[in-house]
Amino acid sequence: MTDHLNTLQGLCKKAGYKKKVAIALSGGIDSTASAILLIERGYQIIALFMRIHDASLNLPKHVKACFGPSEEKKIILVKKICKILDIPLYVIDLKKDFKEYVLSYFKKEYLKGRTPNPCIHCNAKIKFNLLVNKAKNLNIGFDLFATGHHAKIEKIGNRYVLKKAYDISKDQSYFLYALNQNQLSHTIFPAGEHKKKELKKIVASLDIGIEHIKESQDFISGSSYSLLFKDSNIQQGPIVNKNGDRLGTHKGIIYYTIGQRKGLGLFSSRPYYVIGINAEENKIIVGHKEDLLSNGLIAKEINFVGIDKIEKPMKAKVKIRQQHKESDAILYPIGNKIKVIFDTPQMAITPGQCAVFYKENMVLGGGIIESSIKGEKLCLL
Repeated sequence: MTDHLNTLQGLCKKAGYKKKVAIALSGGIDSTASAILLIERGYQIIALFMRIHDASLNLPKHVKACFGPSEEKKIILVKKICKILDIPLYVIDLKKDFKEYVLSYFKKEYLKGRTPNPCIHCNAKIKFNLLVNKAKNLNIGFDLFATGHHAKIEKIGNRYVLKKAYDISKDQSYFLYALNQNQLSHTIFPAGEHKKKELKKIVASLDIGIEHIKESQDFISGSSYSLLFKDSNIQQGPIVNKNGDRLGTHKGIIYYTIGQRKGLGLFSSRPYYVIGINAEENKIIVGHKEDLLSNGLIAKEINFVGIDKIEKPMKAKVKIRQQHKESDAILYPIGNKIKVIFDTPQMAITPGQCAVFYKENMVLGGGIIESSIKGEKLCLL
């Protein structure tokens, strides 16, 4: 158990009060196991379910998405879990908010030629913000908020610090870097202290087959996100090389991202990759694999977690997407942005994605990638 949880339990016992925890329950392994763990630790539990499916989107039933039409089945499952655990369930309607803060943001970024991470945006704006606040505005009282994320929170001095999960293979700290100090101070991640196989054993005790459920659903599967755009937003345009020579025609910039190789419809002795997207001119720029290498990046909208700020260059490890292996780099403060220069060039740094900075297992902070940097060398500290 983390120091954060130990401190909370100590305060509970000292005050003779049973703290109430609201857990965001999705019906999956991690959130269900977290609810059970909290009950075992003596907390008073209530469950919150985010209703985000908007029927007006007219998504086909076969589309797999966290906001898809399968939501009703999830609610039925969550009700069953709450009945077994004997905890109250509150369904909070966030359809309008999700559409405004996540879907609109996602579409706007794609139309600008960027590749956003909607899950990070949803965590900061919806799950850890509006879900909590709307529940309290409905007079649903609770002291702490919990989710099934694989991460840890510790209080070091006067600061709440976000750390990697015990099960590194399932770590989700990358998706949580945008949380602020107030959000972290009222949050706990019980799943972050356990291996996934342990969580599966915990939920197996309910005997309703949750342990066989696959990982939480993605934002939207495959290229199905094109369903979110109007036909008028999707326009064909030229595919060009670095010199501006036209090589082919693309079917709409929303179908492409930096590093993409498949689906270009180009024939060459060497494979082409997407190395740039010019939304203003509706162009896809292609090159070869070596053209995807960049020495660094500029990150904007910085949120610091483990530290207050950076005033001088500092070493860190940087992750440029969830599945990316952290790489050694130096962080340089430039106004309200951070310039990252890597020890070794990185492949397919993508504007719109997020760069998260780590020191060992602690999240220093992160930001949204504004642009990649080519040709700039590392300045040793």
